[in-house]
Amino acid sequence: MSTFSVKARPFDFEAPTESTALVVIDMQNDFCNEQGYLALGGADVSLVRGSVEPIRKVLEVVRRLGLLVIFTRESHRPDLSDLPAVKQAMVARHGVRIGDPGPLGRILIRGSKSNEIIDELQPLSGEIVIDKSGKGAFYGTDLEILLRTRGITHLVFTGVTTNVCVQSTIREAADRGFWNLVLDDATAAISQELHKSSLELLTYRGIFAQASSSEDLLKALPKPR
Repeated sequence: MSTFSVKARPFDFEAPTESTALVVIDMQNDFCNEQGYLALGGADVSLVRGSVEPIRKVLEVVRRLGLLVIFTRESHRPDLSDLPAVKQAMVARHGVRIGDPGPLGRILIRGSKSNEIIDELQPLSGEIVIDKSGKGAFYGTDLEILLRTRGITHLVFTGVTTNVCVQSTIREAADRGFWNLVLDDATAAISQELHKSSLELLTYRGIFAQASSSEDLLKALPKPR
């Protein structure tokens, strides 16, 4: 089995190639489009969109290598039966409500255009898409069994937002015994302060994850044949 080593902090990330998966978190219109949920709530999505090109470049190489790719979407059932009242109440404080109609369809609702992965990063046929009602991608989903049955031990994280769904999923993964690498330029938040502080928390002593850049990952990965 081939391995690769990525220059990372607080120490290098070493992984068996065939047992590594790329996780792309919540790169959906709700969070990355100027007509989506975040923007409608007053957030500047330009910082969030800064992660799109690094993710695209990583996806291109990872796909050519044949590694497992998993996308996630924060989403809810159309009847809102999986939406806790406290979550709806907190969201409503920002002037929007989950399930309300928006320019791209119902906000954060499965099957809506606003909930689809952005055009630049569309999943290929056969790639896994996990719909999750919570922040972490392991909560209430079959993500763990999908990884275990494929022998995955190491995860590379990209996506948004660093301080919410990315951080939540990485913490869940660490508790389940996965090795985690987060790419600081392929993740983003609605402010640089939130982004940087989240990365510092995740990488403190390597407890939850190691951090690197998309460029260093691409340098370390085996060359596609």
